[in-house]
Amino acid sequence: MTSLSNPAAGLVALAAGQKSQDVTDWAARIGWVVGLLLVIGLVYWLMREGWKWRGTLQGDLPELPEAPADPGEARLSLTGRYHGSTTAGQWLDRIVAHGLGTRSRVELTLTDQGLIVVRPGARDFFIPAGSLRGARLDKGIAGKVLAEGGLLVITWQLGDRLIDSGFRSGHVAEHPAWARALGTENTEQEQEGAR
Repeated sequence: MTSLSNPAAGLVALAAGQKSQDVTDWAARIGWVVGLLLVIGLVYWLMREGWKWRGTLQGDLPELPEAPADPGEARLSLTGRYHGSTTAGQWLDRIVAHGLGTRSRVELTLTDQGLIVVRPGARDFFIPAGSLRGARLDKGIAGKVLAEGGLLVITWQLGDRLIDSGFRSGHVAEHPAWARALGTENTEQEQEGAR
């Protein structure tokens, strides 16, 4: 009843009964944050060194051909994404030498002389008609997996190595025309149907 008759005494008693929260150990918290940032930095550095090491191992690849001054009339063109290149038939063996591992936007143009690959923000290259070995519709290449037939994979030769390069058009319905134009009509679906 004293708190009702004397409200000030009740507040003092209430305040005396409350206990404040423990103070946070800021040194330990900062130590954990710095340690975590160091681990993230180390992992990033190791990934970068691995990428450079892979490029060094693939240093035997010859330089990429450049497009001729007059490539001729365009038979097909495509705008989309370049998703990378791998050793042919080994969809996880990424090729990073000469910038082939750099993902980017892409503009493809097929002429009688070959395939012109223009990549804004990355190195452009040219695949001569004699080096083109075919194309197929697929679902994945190193680092990118899509729906069945969502990736146009063009097989070509650079030096003595066969390479698969993965492209995705802004309009996936264009992919079968490219596979036919490059001399192969075998899509993954047709290959599975034949088995």
